Amino acid sequence: MTRAGPLVLVVEDEPQMRRFLRASLTAHSFRLAEAGTAKEALASITTQTPEIVLLDLGLPDQDGIELTREIRGWSSVPIIVISARGRETDKVEALDSGADDYLTKPFGVGELLARIRVALRHTTPPTATSSVLDLGRLRIDLVRREVTIGGREVRLTPIEYGILVFLAKNAGRVVTQRQILEEVWGRGHGDQIHYVRVYMVHLRRKIETDPARPQFLITEPGVGYRLRDRT
Repeated sequence: MTRAGPLVLVVEDEPQMRRFLRASLTAHSFRLAEAGTAKEALASITTQTPEIVLLDLGLPDQDGIELTREIRGWSSVPIIVISARGRETDKVEALDSGADDYLTKPFGVGELLARIRVALRHTTPPTATSSVLDLGRLRIDLVRREVTIGGREVRLTPIEYGILVFLAKNAGRVVTQRQILEEVWGRGHGDQIHYVRVYMVHLRRKIETDPARPQFLITEPGVGYRLRDRT
């Protein structure tokens, strides 16, 4: 018997986009639930417990960013925003509100599937004995606080290490500058964006072969950073 695929909740009020997502996802063995309003989405998350949510921001009864905040109040289900809003401020606000990723319409099926795979990987709980973040050439031993790239040890300052660990735990996902500040420096530093930029320069000098063409630490202009899932 073929194992049923993950259940994806599509929250989208445009029939054409829903048809596109339905055809694309079911063709790749995903199960599908659909909602056209925020009210329907909340009911579906409660009753059907989807494994991931694809959320449009322009819903008829509630803004998608507000809905994201509401969902995050009681659920950790991965949320990928799919929206025609392409402004950096919209992306930052959605991610800061609790979305796991953001795709601007139009987008390709391949990119959507890749983002879904990354989000689903983060729902798998780590084992009790897991103390190493393994991202291919990049390995972080959380117990020994050691970072190696291709077997070569890299010495980092506490701040650099904190940033890298946070990005590694969210590998493949966009992390905003504000999220990094709150995680590493603590709350109250939300306006100190230049801190992150300075330390990212330091990190790239230490772990990238060519800091001008980074292979690990990817900049999402105006939004934040993404650590490649595997390099």
